[in-house]
Amino acid sequence: MILLLLIIMIASSITIPTFKEVLESKYRATNKISLTGQRLQHDQMSTVEKLRQHVRRYWVMGETGSPQFVMASNPLSTASAVICVIVLVINFFTVLYSVIDHSDFLGPLFDGSSPSPYKWSTTLIIITQSIGVVVGIIAPICRAFSVFSFKLRTKWNKNYFMFFKVEKYWIQKLRVWKQSPVPIPSRNRRSRSLVYSSRNLFLSFSIGLQKAIVILCKLIWLIVTVVPAFVVCCFTSLNTSRTDDTNEDISKYVLQIDDGKELAEKTLKGISKSMNSFISKAEKEQNNNLLELLDKFNEFEGVQIFDTDHVQSLLPAEFVNSWSLPIVTLTCIAVSIPKIRKDAVESLLRSVGEGLSFTHLVEESLNCSSEYVNLRKASMSLWHEVEYKCKWLDNPLSKYVFNGKNATEIVKFFSDKAKEIVTEILASNDREQPENPPNELIAANSMYPITQTILFRFESNTEPVTKKKLFSHLESMIADIFCACFTNLPRVITMRCHESVIEKREASVKVAAKLFGKTAKIMKN
Repeated sequence: MILLLLIIMIASSITIPTFKEVLESKYRATNKISLTGQRLQHDQMSTVEKLRQHVRRYWVMGETGSPQFVMASNPLSTASAVICVIVLVINFFTVLYSVIDHSDFLGPLFDGSSPSPYKWSTTLIIITQSIGVVVGIIAPICRAFSVFSFKLRTKWNKNYFMFFKVEKYWIQKLRVWKQSPVPIPSRNRRSRSLVYSSRNLFLSFSIGLQKAIVILCKLIWLIVTVVPAFVVCCFTSLNTSRTDDTNEDISKYVLQIDDGKELAEKTLKGISKSMNSFISKAEKEQNNNLLELLDKFNEFEGVQIFDTDHVQSLLPAEFVNSWSLPIVTLTCIAVSIPKIRKDAVESLLRSVGEGLSFTHLVEESLNCSSEYVNLRKASMSLWHEVEYKCKWLDNPLSKYVFNGKNATEIVKFFSDKAKEIVTEILASNDREQPENPPNELIAANSMYPITQTILFRFESNTEPVTKKKLFSHLESMIADIFCACFTNLPRVITMRCHESVIEKREASVKVAAKLFGKTAKIMKN
């Protein structure tokens, strides 16, 4: 039995590269179908509905095209599970027989009357083997039964009963090895001929053995599946409740090694239902504080503010733009304003914390160069300092520090401090911009133009700006930047669905589905 399991495992491992090639080829073809269907979608569908449909398609592709699912659902895996069960039953009866024969098994442990000095070791060996058998069969049985429910609801046709037919993908790798040349250092023609003949003989035997193993495993799979499948089909014919909320035909997005064996409609609905359940779970993780902040959106005015050219740069070469760094910078100023309700400040901090998780994901997906990575690291470091220490570059943001100062003086303090930090760093580097700028330089350089722009706006106001008005203005600017950033969420979700690495594809689609669930309300606003 153990030898047969070993042979099946080897036979299964030989097919893995071929399975991956077939799945990759079918994924590319199905991906083209999905993209074509996406372009032909009706305009009356909302962005959220289109995204849900897109995620559903790639969820089906990720689930059915997962290497783990394919390997677990092939006949070799099922046969391995059956053999494991047989081994477990044999081991159970062996142990049971030993327990009944009290003197052979338990006697040496209790009465010490055994005539043989090896009885106690025999007992431990049997116990150890039993534990090993139980632990060893868990994985193959779980793999088989994880997809057993899907296979029970498969569309049955004549292809399932043709167990004697061995498809070419089972032996394709062995044939490639047989046809490929082997570099032999020897120049002796007879030696080379002997090596080639031996190699071909061994691979021919391996191909024949592979075919025999596949046929045997298919027969085992058919025997253990046909009866339960018949029972399930009878039961499901009596209970035909609808489990999906879409009329779209998702069967064309199923990735299978063998096209002649189709999944049943109920199975496809079950896969779609699992996606809906996953998204619903993500939707329950509400971002209420962030949604309240986004209600203060002011037609992207907060983004347009930074398009002014009147602020002279402190650096020889400006850094690239980012979403998260200005948001954190504006939050630093907002939390430092005295005489603002504590609950309003705490609500802003929670909102920014919720929003930054999505902002960083957008930046990671769209901006992967080292310049953007440095800015993202600087913004994360600055945010942790604000959130946990209530400081900006080691400068306290406590309201007591700014008591007695008006709105203009508070903004000017940050502007002067930012200019001082940038000047000191440049002076220590011979007035040249560092190739790897420290976080302090990035954060201070972000603060200076923002505060200068706000001060320039103050000068154009006829009435003095109060602290409450400044706080409200900063909240609106933060909301505008968040909204501008979140316009990229559909693109990011789509990109997460399109994972090129087959082993990461299923996990990437789940990340996209979770992001869709969390941001569906945001995208609807």
